[in-house]
Amino acid sequence: MYFLLNALGVLVVIVLVYLCSPNKRNVKWKSVLTLLVFEFLITWFMLSTKIGSWVINQIASFFTWLIACANEGISFVFPSVMANEQVDFFFSALMPIIFIITFFDILSYFGILTWIIDKVGWLISKISGLPKLESFFSIQMMFLGNTEALAVIRQQLSVLKENRLLTFGIMSMSSISGSIIGAYLTLVPATYVFVAIPLNCMNALLIANMLNPIEVSKQEDIVYVPAKSERKDFFSTISNSMLVGVKMVIVIMAMVIGYVALTAGVNGILGFVFDGLTIQKIFSIIFSPFAVLLGLTGADAMYVAQLMGIKLATNEFVAMLDLKDRIHELAPHTVAVAVTFLTSFANFSTVGMVYGTFSSILSEEKSNIIGKNVWKLLVSGISVSLLSAMIVGLFVW
Repeated sequence: MYFLLNALGVLVVIVLVYLCSPNKRNVKWKSVLTLLVFEFLITWFMLSTKIGSWVINQIASFFTWLIACANEGISFVFPSVMANEQVDFFFSALMPIIFIITFFDILSYFGILTWIIDKVGWLISKISGLPKLESFFSIQMMFLGNTEALAVIRQQLSVLKENRLLTFGIMSMSSISGSIIGAYLTLVPATYVFVAIPLNCMNALLIANMLNPIEVSKQEDIVYVPAKSERKDFFSTISNSMLVGVKMVIVIMAMVIGYVALTAGVNGILGFVFDGLTIQKIFSIIFSPFAVLLGLTGADAMYVAQLMGIKLATNEFVAMLDLKDRIHELAPHTVAVAVTFLTSFANFSTVGMVYGTFSSILSEEKSNIIGKNVWKLLVSGISVSLLSAMIVGLFVW
């Protein structure tokens, strides 16, 4: 029964997104179905085969090595802190971001990461039949993050029509950055993080195709390649990467502190007005129907619904910190769908980041397309996370 509910959930999300589409006639159902089939195959391969498990373990080992390298640098500056048996979240999860960002930028500098993005983006475009730039962008987000990926293609974005620009805003809600994966791995199981990443990329394409279907001519279906003259020298690149990493650490730290404190403040006010009422309980009620469609019931459904609401209102780190403390009490299926849902940047603050990025790289007139369609961005972010979680849930019981 629970499996059928989970399977029904996939259909319900697709139908709800379709009903939200203002341009239903132009939805490319062949692309939607092709992407869904491809996603089921990838999920089956990664979760149900020995080779898939080996691939995940190798990727996890690689990121574990990256974190270990980062810890060497952190230990040099904070030896007494890193010598403790239990290391604070700031040092264990956030500080490694500085090195990981630098490492990925080095790969980009020598063209390695660019080559991977090009090849995988070409494959996704061929499979889905969707435009090349959108396909490449979905892969860029996986490694670079939404704001960085938008900056990379800023010159091409500046000549796109508004309706197509909206597609990139919608897709940006479902991004993840390679630099942040290390932080996730200190909180939740690596397996579901690495399964969620490719699923989010493809579901971002799928949902954008439904919410904002567009026609792209062959002349427009091109990908911008930055000129070599735009590239800085090596040492300037890595130095800038380290500074970017420090800023990201500070921003995430500030958001986690601020949102946790804000949640405590709101709970205090709610508890004063209605005894025992918290924002977590409100969210658990709002999102409980979707938690049931994830194949969950009872306390697990209410708890995952609460995590879903926390992620949307704050960010995934706040929700993952909560999940980390209870993860050993939960069933494998519950852990799988919860971690998969949380592995993306889909929340209210991301809308602001996307709008700010559009405003900084495009004209005010073009960036207004984001402000006018905030609801589409939120629908996209929630739908992609739900769809990825539901697909993973079908394979873990």
